[in-house]
Amino acid sequence: MGLNTRIETAISSAVAVGQGRGAVPPRLASALEYATAPGGARIRPTILMSVALACGDDQPRLSDAAASALELIHCASLVHDDLPCFDDAEIRRGKPTVHRAYSEPLAVLTGDSLIVLAFEILARQSGLAPERVAQMIVTLAQRTGMPGGICAGQGWESEAEIDLSAYHQAKTGALFIAATQMGAVAAGQEAEPWFELGARIGEAFQVADDLRDALYDAETLGKPVGQDDLHGRPNAVSLLGVQGAISRLKDILGGAIASIPSCPGEAQLAEMVRAYAERLTPVAPNVTAARSNV
Repeated sequence: MGLNTRIETAISSAVAVGQGRGAVPPRLASALEYATAPGGARIRPTILMSVALACGDDQPRLSDAAASALELIHCASLVHDDLPCFDDAEIRRGKPTVHRAYSEPLAVLTGDSLIVLAFEILARQSGLAPERVAQMIVTLAQRTGMPGGICAGQGWESEAEIDLSAYHQAKTGALFIAATQMGAVAAGQEAEPWFELGARIGEAFQVADDLRDALYDAETLGKPVGQDDLHGRPNAVSLLGVQGAISRLKDILGGAIASIPSCPGEAQLAEMVRAYAERLTPVAPNVTAARSNV
């Protein structure tokens, strides 16, 4: 089974648990699937699985649960980010956002349900390796809520003064840190050595997202563009310019490769990060026309 197929199977199985059987609210059950499929690039679970494989992946069921739980949290954050009280977005992944397709109340419940489901999926594997599962639950909780998770990242946007480093690490970096640490823990390794890799990948993703927001159109991205300027958020392009942001992105990803801890699959993991770097970095011809308009 290929990695992509493995990830999609794990996510589908997790969503099926949330949908249940028998008498359930049918529109909410439908919204769970709508919010999670078809997915985007599945970058976070791919990184998690890649780290687990590099560390031996001796408990594949734990890795599957961790990858699906992480993606459920990410999808929940997108549902909530798109709400009228935040970005008021109309499209996500090329289709109407959940609150547009199902209503605002159901969007709130969808996001909430996905968050709870993520922790249930992990807890269901506690019989396999209770210490690993407990550590993954703690890690995912820390990277989801306060004080350093994606909720904190969203919270910074309501402050008069923003700590840019803390804002980026919480809003974007948190789930990438969770990806590398949970992947390692799922395979029986310590979490702490994998913090830097996750943080660097998260920082790179933030810079790349700033570039996409500035350079691409909504049709290309499958979501609204210009959101940073619209909401007055700090971003790498406004601070560094397009070429400066691209240079910064390359520097961060080079540091990410250097930060990979020693593990059996270290070389393969480095190749994954390099491939990821190529996917992230804007290249011609897609951004040539866009750059002239910046």
